[in-house]
Amino acid sequence: MRYRRMYPAALCFAAFLAAIGLILDDPSNILPGLWKIMITEDALITDYMEIAGVGAAFVNSALVTLISIGILYLAKDPINGYTVVEIGLMAGFALFGKNIVNIWPIIGGTFLYAKLRREPFYTYASVSLLATALSPVVSYVALDNGWGNLPAGVLVGILIGFILLPLSAYTYKIQNGMNLYNMGFACGLLALILAPVMSSMGADLSTNYHWATGYNLPLGAAMGGMCIVFIAAGLFFCKRPVWAAWAGYRRLLQTTGRAPSDYLRMLGSAPVLINMGVNGLIGIVFILVTGGDLNGPTIGGIMTIIGFSAFGKHARNITPVMLGVVLGGLLLHQDLGAGAMQLAMLFGTTLAPVSGYFGWPFGIVAGFLHSAVVLYAGSPVSGLNLYNNGFSGGLIAIVLYPIITAAIRHRKPELQDEDYFDAFEHDTPTVPPPPGKEK
Repeated sequence: MRYRRMYPAALCFAAFLAAIGLILDDPSNILPGLWKIMITEDALITDYMEIAGVGAAFVNSALVTLISIGILYLAKDPINGYTVVEIGLMAGFALFGKNIVNIWPIIGGTFLYAKLRREPFYTYASVSLLATALSPVVSYVALDNGWGNLPAGVLVGILIGFILLPLSAYTYKIQNGMNLYNMGFACGLLALILAPVMSSMGADLSTNYHWATGYNLPLGAAMGGMCIVFIAAGLFFCKRPVWAAWAGYRRLLQTTGRAPSDYLRMLGSAPVLINMGVNGLIGIVFILVTGGDLNGPTIGGIMTIIGFSAFGKHARNITPVMLGVVLGGLLLHQDLGAGAMQLAMLFGTTLAPVSGYFGWPFGIVAGFLHSAVVLYAGSPVSGLNLYNNGFSGGLIAIVLYPIITAAIRHRKPELQDEDYFDAFEHDTPTVPPPPGKEK
């Protein structure tokens, strides 16, 4: 199997996360902090660094990462670019919403779905991890704050995992590859049903705002150092000449990023590692320059960008979208340093394919629209969907796609059946088409 060193590298990444927690906090605070994380409602925005300390937050991230690696390994999930996405996404959101307890019922639901269909679990392993975007629903129901109990929380989580598999397969098609966070859109649709049903049964749903500050220097140094290591590994430690690794990265920059764009299969590990490091540094710079905070949610956003650097995102297609969010914040008189705007800037890169496929001006327009839509998209679901930016991105992609293609018909992408079903089933390299000539 190609890329067999992926899992040892992922284990090193988990160890790095744990080391950050142990270095930046008193080790005696970690176990009490982990307990506090497990008994806290996780609706957006719940920064684990704020409620339990930086040590517990990063150790929780490391443990969730290890769980994710173990599930993918035991399920014999094919190693490809989306494996990097899953690990980055789980590690990032384990800093503000996912924990070592509330993810299990949803994963169990997808496992049950596979068994009932008599299909191997590896077919659904990646979806089972991404579906944990609705982990706050499990926490809310299970913690019995005047409504619900532990068995009910487990049952609801299993039901969510069961439903999201067919739902996400359908929503993937209607977005035409323009929204990278397809599961966020699917989870948003399901949350639109769950939230009013729960409210009508007596639940008192409300959003949270726990936002840590004061960690810019240590977290900036740690994350920046990690990104530099990624770049160095891509250039010098992938058994390719430096010029070949850099040439591969330059070719990666010519792709549109339209889903599915598996850069690991297309171009190999060296360009992907360089891309991960560069994109991570871009995310850090945007946060610091706009007066934001490096904390659980924003580090989670940066890790998500790093993960999707193996599957659709690169410097040329994320930068216009991020600039569009900044422009939207300025013109709409929003505080760029506010938590919601910082997250919109990072997670709004879900619309990178709009920029990559139709051009950077459309990327700026997409980012501008996202800066406004995302501020309201989470209200109807009361923060229960951790991938709220994916839900907003899906709405924008569905609206923008027919409008843009009506004006620029020769740039209309047409997804084929193999795009829908074969994206994650193999790990052999696929040669990318020339820029501008994707299907």
